Amino acid sequence: MIKKLDILIIRAFVGPFIATFFITMMVLVMQFFWLYIDDFVGKGLSAGLILEFIWYQSATLVPLALPLAVLLSSLMTFGNLGETYELVAIKSAGISLLRFMRPLFFVSVIISYISFIFHNNIFPIANLKSRTMLQDIVYAKPSFDLKEGVFYDKLSGFSIKIGKKEKNDSVIHDIVIFEQANELQDNFIVAKDGVMRSSPDKLYLDFVLRNGWRYQERGDRLGNSEYIRLGFKEYKKQFDLSSFQLQRTNDTVNKNNQRMLTMRQLDKAIDSMQREEKGIGKKIRAEVLGAAQFATYIDSNTKNRTASVSAKSINQLVPDSLKYIINQRVQNRISSIRMNNEAATSLYKEQQKNLRLHLIEWHRKLAYSVACLVMFLIGAPLGSIIRKGGLGAPMIFSIVFFLLFYFSSTTGEKFVKEGSWSPILGMWLSTIILTPIGLFLTYKAMHDSQLFNKEAYYRIGRRIKAFIKRKDSV
Repeated sequence: MIKKLDILIIRAFVGPFIATFFITMMVLVMQFFWLYIDDFVGKGLSAGLILEFIWYQSATLVPLALPLAVLLSSLMTFGNLGETYELVAIKSAGISLLRFMRPLFFVSVIISYISFIFHNNIFPIANLKSRTMLQDIVYAKPSFDLKEGVFYDKLSGFSIKIGKKEKNDSVIHDIVIFEQANELQDNFIVAKDGVMRSSPDKLYLDFVLRNGWRYQERGDRLGNSEYIRLGFKEYKKQFDLSSFQLQRTNDTVNKNNQRMLTMRQLDKAIDSMQREEKGIGKKIRAEVLGAAQFATYIDSNTKNRTASVSAKSINQLVPDSLKYIINQRVQNRISSIRMNNEAATSLYKEQQKNLRLHLIEWHRKLAYSVACLVMFLIGAPLGSIIRKGGLGAPMIFSIVFFLLFYFSSTTGEKFVKEGSWSPILGMWLSTIILTPIGLFLTYKAMHDSQLFNKEAYYRIGRRIKAFIKRKDSV
């Protein structure tokens, strides 16, 4: 049964949790754009497209933001209650810290379950969308931008220079257009002025040039060439700008990536890979040893011996005229076996790497969900110990423990990818490290520890100095 005390602590937790969650999301999204800002600038991307990408990218960051939000909000909640002496009043009423933490413990369990559901069902779709959009944006061409006095060569087969643009950017002067039709022809268009307009769908750019000349060269591979000069009062040239539009790739391109799969799909993929791994020995035996004729007699070489054969070496059985031919055949056969063996080894290593990546993603979905609960076990007792609310001290401690969580997770994942550690050890390394810390802080908080009290450390220091002095006097 929910009591008033449970409602009090839940209400005190919900507000900071929502605030810190959105702050964390904003910081993580800004950190992502800080890394990829060069790929977004100058591409002429619409506001709708950028907002769509931010929406999908934000969804991929939710599993990482939830543990940090739980840690920071629990620190703030218990820190505020300790700073206002509400924790002291609750303990003096005979209510233990564990009883006071119980409602938020169940809330953290619910958040962990939500994190798992999100990571398993929504994250793969959002990651697929954001990854595909990011690839399209990275490979998109910069937007069409003509500058005065500079040759623009981003149009395939053309290089354009204008001397001056009017304020409306439509009327242009002193235009030079270099066109390379093929490696044997170079054509020029020179005009004193003109008008530049883009089509309503932004797919074409029309140049209406006035008072100019067109210089055209015609040649063939035999060295024959002719030059044509054509004067004009008005000349229209159209450029195709479709390549500057963002080309949206179909999502199915990345659908087989392990990060785009749910746990059920990962289970199927892992099971099929493990079955293939078990049968790879038979495959190597068939492909590698199949090239050697002696392989069929490996098990029968002792059964078919005859007493009449008394030769001490093969050199006594083979005549000199056949030795060179036999050596050549043996070398060719060994080379073929070596190539087959290298190919089979490379295939086995690639299979192992792919299997490890799928196992990493399978454990990640669980580890990041459990991290929400582990972060609460650190934040709640730590807040009751430091007894500081607001965003000052809680933010510092949250950053320290979150960095410990993040770097231990990435380090474990790195060793798993290299094959040095098992997926269980690598992906659960952060949980293995942080859980004892959380239990230790809970124990200290239950016994009113002076873990962060300056006076306590000052007294310990004085005792150490006094002990050293007594040793020196003796």
